[in-house]
This record gives sequence, structure tokens and C-alpha cells, in this order.
Amino acid sequence: MMDANLILDPLPSGWKNCQFGDICKRVKNPYKPVEGGETPYVGLEHLAQGFPSFVGRGVESEIRSSKTAFKAGDILFGKLRPYLRKAVQADFDGICSTDILAFRNAECCKSDFLKYLVHSDPFIDYAKSTTSGVQHPRTSWPSLKEFQLSLPPLPEQKKIAHILSTVQRAIEAQERIIATTTELKKALMQKLFTEGLRGEPQKETEIGLVPERWEVVELDDVINLFAGYAFKSKEAVPQSNTQLVRMGNLNQNKLDLNRKPIYFPDSYATDHQRFVLKEGDLIMSLTGTSGKEDYGFTVKLPKSERALLLNQRVTRIDITDSRLQKDFVHYFLLSRKFLDFLYPTAKGMKQANLSTHAMKKLKVLLPAKEEQEKIANCFKSLDEKIAVVGRKTAVLQDLFRTLLHELMTAKTSVHELELPQLEGAAPP
Repeated sequence: MMDANLILDPLPSGWKNCQFGDICKRVKNPYKPVEGGETPYVGLEHLAQGFPSFVGRGVESEIRSSKTAFKAGDILFGKLRPYLRKAVQADFDGICSTDILAFRNAECCKSDFLKYLVHSDPFIDYAKSTTSGVQHPRTSWPSLKEFQLSLPPLPEQKKIAHILSTVQRAIEAQERIIATTTELKKALMQKLFTEGLRGEPQKETEIGLVPERWEVVELDDVINLFAGYAFKSKEAVPQSNTQLVRMGNLNQNKLDLNRKPIYFPDSYATDHQRFVLKEGDLIMSLTGTSGKEDYGFTVKLPKSERALLLNQRVTRIDITDSRLQKDFVHYFLLSRKFLDFLYPTAKGMKQANLSTHAMKKLKVLLPAKEEQEKIANCFKSLDEKIAVVGRKTAVLQDLFRTLLHELMTAKTSVHELELPQLEGAAPP
């Protein structure tokens, strides 16, 4: 196989060499949106990254400029930054952004197969090599139509598409479980932090209704916010076992140490012991974007093989009152009951900055410790379910990527292919 193409050597029996323009045509049906119209609209923001699925859709009443009309079965491919792998098969008629190319399959190619072909590494590599523009790199139909590939016969295309669709459905089923469980967790937070577990009468407080016997105290009375240190970036090193934990590492209430890591000499873990984090510490990001809820993320640190240093835009949440249970505090800080009061305290026009001084006046719930533990355990069980399903999803995603490559390059035959990983994972 040559670089940036899908030509196979030797050519499998029944396969034929051709160009992309031989197996599909670009759809060029200009459409002027109608004010108040309800035709479905697809922009790049509605396409999943790296996976052939939608993450939403709009309607034509939301847009003004001319678009492209497509039909159900057409393939929608994001030509802007093609390395993002945004491509889906439409299951409805609609219109799409001019940054999306619509392909309609020829008789020699199954539309279901084409959907996966444009996600293959060789096609994406080729698309990337044909882009122009530095800030907004785009590929084009005149370039893409010359992509060379070896095309399997229609029956084999159908089998390849069926196998990949089976894995895709299994992944989507797991993602639905995660989404449903996450929504259940949010709803349960609202309920338990308002009603508690015992069905007792409620009282009105500064943060809304809470069970009558619960205390509502100022954060400063039960928690100490320990500020991080302004480590100097010029003293960073390319690699070490000592890493700085910054606001960007606390994304969506999850710790991601692989996100733009910054390392410091290992001696820093000794020289700055006050700012070395340990397993079980609660930390919160203090900076984000004004108008967005991308700050105030709270993470309970898992065990780490690295020494982790606390940055000044992250605060450690130290519980100073023995009546508070750490896991209960963790989940309360993730709840709307707390966040709806936290976000308004941020200052800044473009960049939002939380002030630990202002946060000290916020309110914290203080039920009986036994009830705190039971409430925290409810949320823990849901988190464990999400984690288990997440690991299963990751395995399926790896399987999808492997099969996509193996089947498109004929390294694996579709005949007698067994997929034990899918048992019970995909709906019938």
C-alpha cells in the first residue's frame, strides 16, 4: 500500500483499483434558507469528532447564507480541518454548512461502506495533505476525488459495513448508558441535597430548601482553601516524575494529566513539599472563560506515580471540621446547589477568575455524618457504573479503529470474523 492512498498490493480477488471520484459524486444542490423554515440544518458543530455520528442538529431558521441540500443516505464530510475526522451518513433530508462536503455514492459503492471509508487513516491522511490555508485549513472536492483506493466488491462492502455498524451500535449503546446515568446523577444530586434521605420537613435557607435538621454553614467555617504556588515556567524541564497540576488538567471534573503536561525537576517535590498533592486531596480550578461553565471543576485525586505540584490557579480544599465527610463535600461542590452560587462570584470580562476570598462566604450543607456517608455512597455507586461502562466503551472504540484499518486494507477477511467483545453490548 502506498502512502496517502488505499491501493492494495497484491490486489485481493474481486477488488478493483479506482479513484474516489469513481465511487461517489459531490452533491451540489444550493439551498437558500427560508425565514421561519424548519428544514434540518447540519453544521460542523453537529458532527462527532473521530466517529461517524451526529451530536445534534439545527434548523434553517437559525441561519441565513446559502447552504447545500442533501438527501438521506448522503455522506457529510467536514472539509475544514479534516484531521478532526468529522464525517457521518445522513439518515434524513436536510441542508449543511458550506464547510461540509456532501457525497452521494455511485452504483459500485454502498453508502454504508463509503461512510466508513472516509474515516480510514489513508483517506484522512490524504485529505490532510491536500488542505490549503494556515488558520483554517480546508480540503476540496477536486483534490479528494483523485484519492486512489482498492474497492471491494459490493457483497464484501456490505459485510464490512455491517461489521463496523455492529461495533458502532455497541459503542453508541454504551454511550447512552453513560449519558443516562450521568443525568440520573444530576437529578439525584438536586433531590438529595434538597430533600435528604429521611423524608423530613424542609426549611427555606439562603441556598434554597433543605431538610429541617440540616445545618447550613459558611464555607470558611468548615473548609480551608489552600492556594497553589506560582511556579516559574522558565524552570520547567522536558520530562521528569514531577508534574504541575494546572486548571487545564481539571476538565469536566476529571483529572487529565496528559493534557499539555508541564514538568519540573524532581527536587521540587522536596523543596516545595507544602504544594505537593496526595491521593484523596480535593482540588478545584479557579480560572476559565467568562460566560462559560469551564471553571470551578472539582476533582478528588486518584493515586499517582508522579509527584503532583499545586498551581496557583488551582486551590486545595482542606476540610477543617470533623463533622464533614470528604466525599459528601466533593459531591456537594459538583451540584447545582453549590455551583449556582459559585459562578456569580467570578470576576473578569474575558477570563473568569474565582476568588477564594469571595468563596469563603458561600454556604455548605452539614447533615448528620451518617446521612452524609449514605448520600455520598449513592453517588459513588453511579460513578462506579459510569467508570465500568466507560472502560467497556474504550475497548469497543479500540476494536472499531482496529477493524476499520484491518478491513479497509484487507488484512482481515470479513469471512468468519468473530467479535466476542460485542456479546451483550449491542442492541438486537
